[in-house]
Amino acid sequence: MLTHDTMEVLDDKSPIHATMDVEEPVSVRDHEAFSAKHMPDLGHEVKDMKVFSWKLTNWKKLDKKLTSPEFECGGHKWRILLFPFGNSNAPPNDTVSVYLDYANPKNAPEGWHACAQFALVISNVHDPTIYTVSHAHHRFIAEECDWGFTRFSELRKLFSVQEGFNRPTIEDESAEVTVFVRVLKDPTGVLWHNFVNYDSKKETGYVGLKNQGATCYMNSLLQSLFCTRAYRKAVYQIPTQDDNPTESVALALQRVFYQLQTSDQPAGTIELTKSFGWKSLDSFLQHDVQEFNRVLQDKLESKMKGTQADGAIARMFSGKMKSFIKCLNVDFESSRIEEFNDLQLNVKGMKNLRESFQDYVAVETLDGENKYQAEGFGLQDAKKGIVFESFPPVLHLQLKRFEYDIQRDAMVKINDRHEFPFEIDLGEFLSESADRSASWNYKLHGVLVHSGDLHGGHYFALIKPDRETRWLKYDDDRVTPVTDREVLEENYGGEAINGIPPITQRNQVRTMKRFTNAYMLVYIRESEIDNVLAPFTEKDTPVHLKRRLEEERLQHEAKKREREEQHLFLTSKIITDETFSHHQGFDLASFDDKNWPPSDLPTFRILKSEPYLTFKNRVASHFHLQDNQVRLWVLVNRQNKTIRPDTFIPENEQSLTIELVRNNMAARQTDLRLYLDVIDPNKPPDTSAIMIFLKYFDVTKQSLFGVGKCMVQRNAKVGDLTALINERMRWPAGTPIKLYEEIKPGMIELMKAKITFAQSEIQDGDIICFQVEMGDKEQHDLDNQGLYSNPTQYYDFLQNRVLITFRPKHEEISPEHPEFELTLSKKMNYDVMSQKVGDYLKRDPIKIRFTTTHPSNGSPKAVLKRQLNPSIHEIMQPSYVTPQPTVILYELLDVSIVELETKRSLKIAWTGIHNKEEAVLPFLLPKTSSVHDLTDHLAKQVTLSPGGTGRIRVFEISKDGRSQKEFTGSEMIGNIPEVELYAEEIPAEELNAGEGDKIINVFHFSREPARTHGVPFKFVVKPGEKFAETKKRLQARIGVSDKDLTKYKFALIQFSTFKQPAVIEDEDIIYDHKFAPEDVLGLDHVDKSGRARAGVQDRGIVIKS
Repeated sequence: MLTHDTMEVLDDKSPIHATMDVEEPVSVRDHEAFSAKHMPDLGHEVKDMKVFSWKLTNWKKLDKKLTSPEFECGGHKWRILLFPFGNSNAPPNDTVSVYLDYANPKNAPEGWHACAQFALVISNVHDPTIYTVSHAHHRFIAEECDWGFTRFSELRKLFSVQEGFNRPTIEDESAEVTVFVRVLKDPTGVLWHNFVNYDSKKETGYVGLKNQGATCYMNSLLQSLFCTRAYRKAVYQIPTQDDNPTESVALALQRVFYQLQTSDQPAGTIELTKSFGWKSLDSFLQHDVQEFNRVLQDKLESKMKGTQADGAIARMFSGKMKSFIKCLNVDFESSRIEEFNDLQLNVKGMKNLRESFQDYVAVETLDGENKYQAEGFGLQDAKKGIVFESFPPVLHLQLKRFEYDIQRDAMVKINDRHEFPFEIDLGEFLSESADRSASWNYKLHGVLVHSGDLHGGHYFALIKPDRETRWLKYDDDRVTPVTDREVLEENYGGEAINGIPPITQRNQVRTMKRFTNAYMLVYIRESEIDNVLAPFTEKDTPVHLKRRLEEERLQHEAKKREREEQHLFLTSKIITDETFSHHQGFDLASFDDKNWPPSDLPTFRILKSEPYLTFKNRVASHFHLQDNQVRLWVLVNRQNKTIRPDTFIPENEQSLTIELVRNNMAARQTDLRLYLDVIDPNKPPDTSAIMIFLKYFDVTKQSLFGVGKCMVQRNAKVGDLTALINERMRWPAGTPIKLYEEIKPGMIELMKAKITFAQSEIQDGDIICFQVEMGDKEQHDLDNQGLYSNPTQYYDFLQNRVLITFRPKHEEISPEHPEFELTLSKKMNYDVMSQKVGDYLKRDPIKIRFTTTHPSNGSPKAVLKRQLNPSIHEIMQPSYVTPQPTVILYELLDVSIVELETKRSLKIAWTGIHNKEEAVLPFLLPKTSSVHDLTDHLAKQVTLSPGGTGRIRVFEISKDGRSQKEFTGSEMIGNIPEVELYAEEIPAEELNAGEGDKIINVFHFSREPARTHGVPFKFVVKPGEKFAETKKRLQARIGVSDKDLTKYKFALIQFSTFKQPAVIEDEDIIYDHKFAPEDVLGLDHVDKSGRARAGVQDRGIVIKS
């Protein structure tokens, strides 16, 4: 039975309401009328319907819990479960609780379920028009085999006469409890499923994709491409044996496809997005699916060149269309054939897909003032339009659900109803000359759906993987079967039909527009289905991919086992004399220093139950020692925050396990830290001696390192160590030595040579540091050089040391601009830091500028001011979360940073006379200089065209990348914001433009006007000039070859309308267009500039690798 809490939630969703409609009384016994009124059509086919009534008397004497006789409906046994005074968890004696109960679920077959809609009614036995009713629907399963209403009604309301009636519901302690049950068909098997323990692979044969944050748009497209089996085969044919998955888009996509193909669990896409060069933030930004698809296919097409898969994408997705202008009264036609990989179809004002196609090929008449200038015939009436020459085997249709609204001056989502069929014949849209040897009938293969508005939402895909498999819904990590209605009707958009209210609403006041609708359709040509969706065979998957992923799977399982068994093991880190000799820091090794990485120590993973002597034997073998040469000491955390060897582990207890060693001897540690003491087995250990460790502070090398341990007697004098140290260091006998005790960080004390170790309170594990004594002059010289003359100073440095990474700010990392690490003290200031960086880079420190970074993402934060001379501690960002390594960016300047404070450093991209970036020129000018002064300096550094104007224009580019924002020349360069600056030679044609000429902006884009690249420029258009002639002048302006020019398309981009770009024909006269200030001429061609920009509306998608 459901808990009270679970039922509370249900009650919130389905509030009790009493139906007492005086005008239209409906009797509970008029089953058809009653169910029509109280059980709304949920849009699912009814398998069976039953009504069962149960008469009860002596209500106040009823048991606390009652069950009715069983009845059958839809092949299942049911009964009513009644708590006449509320169930035990509800407030006592003031409510009635009533449920529909699945009778005897224990005898039902394993995995049973039943989807039922029901209404529970308590009515007057004499007048069945007086009743209280509540309805609900539920998927009955073994874990939830009853469902209903904990607070069906208050008892007092049932026993009292309600307004408008003349008798109570429960009269003379008698009432009738009735249940109306509709068992609904569940063709998909997942109707109202809670998806707890749902197995996509088991139920559908397919698995989903994990969502990284906002990558559902990508997941829906990837599933569609994966299910286009010919595409998957082509992707598998790209050679990737030697690639790295986080750097190769092709390999990463192959791996995602292979996981979708073989895994039982949802596949991840992190490797794939890393291969795009995306940071984690990119995975939390929703992008345009069409743009993402185009960028991805462009990238893969280039990878396929020269391989077995060369041309596969074009063969699969490319069709041809012809744009034409045909004169009506003379025999003249201008036409151009171009390829397309997808089609953008209008939704607004279109009833269905056929109307969208008709709109796409609609013919426009050019007449009146809009006549066409036909070469040799003058102005003529003409028809302008598009006709298809062929459609591809796999047709991607983008439904234009997002459009620009002029009134709102913003993008909006079009949620209008737009119907699309399971199959469509596109033959009527083909030209007369098209090949019709096979049918142009297309079958629906995929529907990509967006649920939400312009600012966000959710994406999923509905796909029919092949002829035999049913339609499936791919919703991130879950794949479920769906009905035909869920594929078509529920994704047309528009208003909900059949008046079906959302489940959470009883009475819907007005119809709501649905925000879930199709935005991309995938159709496959019927004659190509068997090729495009051919069954996948073993040989279709690359052998190297299977082998590589199988190895990774085994590694993953081993790691998983390791994690699952982690509680049975502990980790031991072992300090040896060798590791101690390389240690620069406090104690014998670094473990938990937040400013310094931990020491790299030999590490063992040990079963907690392993006997200590077995472990000791393993350690001895590892270090090529005999058992009797090894004694292991346990390191403990002392109260003064140091970590030192404390006692050696006894070897006389056979039952001693590693867990007991850790618990009894090092209780405050998660791992077991040990020191490996190598002893002479022929000499019995002196238990009265103290084990101390020695460190040597080398003044010359400015370093501190371990020189092993020694055993001393408690009553021996501290000064006796001098002879031992001189011998160990191979120094002349009598070399004067100073001894210091390393008590703890911040407490390094000079020792007195004449007192004993016991008097100095020396114990096992203590550390004594020594240095050769120096004269005052030597010490003074070291201090003057900023070097450390004694261990106390050096230990202070160690306590404050930090590892800082220095990275070039603007340049790629290279031998000239390396990334490197320096160990500095927090107490050092800016000047010392810049000196050390200068020493490393072999550059004058006054010509190095530093910028701090944001710890979270490494992006530039603030330029460090030299005159403030901050300390390293002030420069570092205090981190209250996990400490992040400090990164500081550097710039190598041509001038001193002192000079920079009064001057402005500028970089100007010079595009010459032909709109091509020829160089980036640096300038350092007084901040009071004007842009005029800048052009004078520019003129001395660039080569101007012979016989040209000699005039230079400095400008920045508008945010949309479509036009220049020219400087007047009088601006002070100190006031110019930090933007990219450009300069060009002003052409003579522009300076000499006549009064009738127009000067317009021209920009470069690739396919979509929002995907701008290159540098925009100004251009003169002349009255009466046909575009064929204009094009020649454009060619001269941008300096491209005849061959390259054939790859250019020219379009008029109007700001005031959100139309597709108007393609310009050779006969057009663009001067006649009434140019608004923002109207521009667009040159559509492949980006070779390397200066791609995102559009205004969206962050552009870039796949870098």
